[in-house]
Amino acid sequence: MSDRDITLSRRKAKRRGHVSEYVAALVLMLKGYRIVAFRYRTKLGEIDIIARKRDLAVFVEVKARRDELRAVDAVSYAAQKRIRNASDLWLSRQPDYSRLSQRYDIVAVLPGRLPRHFPDAF
Repeated sequence: MSDRDITLSRRKAKRRGHVSEYVAALVLMLKGYRIVAFRYRTKLGEIDIIARKRDLAVFVEVKARRDELRAVDAVSYAAQKRIRNASDLWLSRQPDYSRLSQRYDIVAVLPGRLPRHFPDAF
């Protein structure tokens, strides 16, 4: 595989990931969540989507895979730790921090099917 092929492959994967995040956000909004941050990046880690529903802050990892099991398994322990660290930082900056409950979800975006939302996945 040439450098050009690798670059094109990476661009395609990045685009697929961004589209998957938008689809996941739409699914969450249809379920009554309000999207408050998208691709939230810190030195500690990145969170694909941060959503709220009343006093619940939901930190969502989006995975585009062929099936649900692969999507859930793709969120490694190291990734979970980075997401938790980033979420702690986000929470500490919220004026209503003391009122908020938190949850960590996964949204699996699957080809030819509706995305699957896994609340409290880790």
